Amino acid sequence: NLIDWEPVVDKNGKLQAFISPREGYFDSSLTECGPPAILTAKGILLLYNGKNHADKGDPRFNKNTYSAGQVLFDKKDPTKVRARLATPFLRPMEAFEKSGQYVDGTVFIEGLVYFKQQWFLYYGCADSRVGVAVFDPQKPAVQDPLPD
Repeated sequence: NLIDWEPVVDKNGKLQAFISPREGYFDSSLTECGPPAILTAKGILLLYNGKNHADKGDPRFNKNTYSAGQVLFDKKDPTKVRARLATPFLRPMEAFEKSGQYVDGTVFIEGLVYFKQQWFLYYGCADSRVGVAVFDPQKPAVQDPLPD
C-alpha cells in the first residue's frame, strides 16, 4: 500500500539491496532513491538517482555525472524488479545543471508532486540550484536524443 513498510534484511540483519550500480550504465557508481515510490497499474515505480562511474560507466555521458533513472518493482512482490531503464530519463543538459559544485553535471531528483493533471519533479542542479521538470501525460514531449 506504499504506507506500511518493513525493512527487508538479510540473515545478518543488514538491509537488503534490490537494485545496485550496473557497470557500463549511467548508474554504474551509485544508486540512491529519489522521491517516494508510486503505485501504478503495472507495478511500483521508483525514480532514483544514478552516478556514472568515471572508468566503468556509460561512455556516452560525462564521468561522474548524476542522472535520474526508473525501476519498476512487482506489486505483489516488491523485492522483484520487473523493468529498469537502460538510460536516464533526466540528465544534465542545461548550463545551470553543469555549474557549481559538480561541473560534470548533476540532476538529483528529490520531490514529485501530481498537480492539475501534471507531474512536477523537483531536482537539485549541480548542488547550486533547484529546478523543476514538468510532465503532462496528455502532451508527452519527445525524448532527448542520446549522445553517440
